[in-house]
Amino acid sequence: MDKQLEKPPRGFGATLLAVAWSFIGLRRRSDFERDVGALRPAYVLAGALIAAACFVGLLLAAVRLATS
Repeated sequence: MDKQLEKPPRGFGATLLAVAWSFIGLRRRSDFERDVGALRPAYVLAGALIAAACFVGLLLAAVRLATS
């Protein structure tokens, strides 16, 4: 593949932001296409696990608050 066409890898913070937008379903197609080759799979997995853990934590806190 041509070196000019390759996208530079994005950092962990940028990956977390992309995962957060994708997690809530507000992702523009242009952003998705820009990220397809630039996101590192390990960062995406770590970001998804962090986002899922935060989501579960928020749900547990909401239930605890509602039942107390």
